[in-house]
Amino acid sequence: MSPLLELVGWAATGVFAGSYLCREPQTLRKVQAFAAILWIGYGVLIHSLPIIISNVIVATLASFSALRAGRPNAAAYQSRPEP
Repeated sequence: MSPLLELVGWAATGVFAGSYLCREPQTLRKVQAFAAILWIGYGVLIHSLPIIISNVIVATLASFSALRAGRPNAAAYQSRPEP
């Protein structure tokens, strides 16, 4: 395997492992989505469909979760009844 391919795999591993150092859940999800994108690239380079498909799922779920967590809660905007 070429050193460049190995570098992509190690970078994906490092980003994913580093995501566990994130204190904010939304940041964790964004970093994990980025790591999954790196894994997708690695999977494409080595022609591994299981790596590609599993990380498309992870990147999609992490991105969706990060976007959803970043939106204001609709319940927070509901008016409270006067006492």
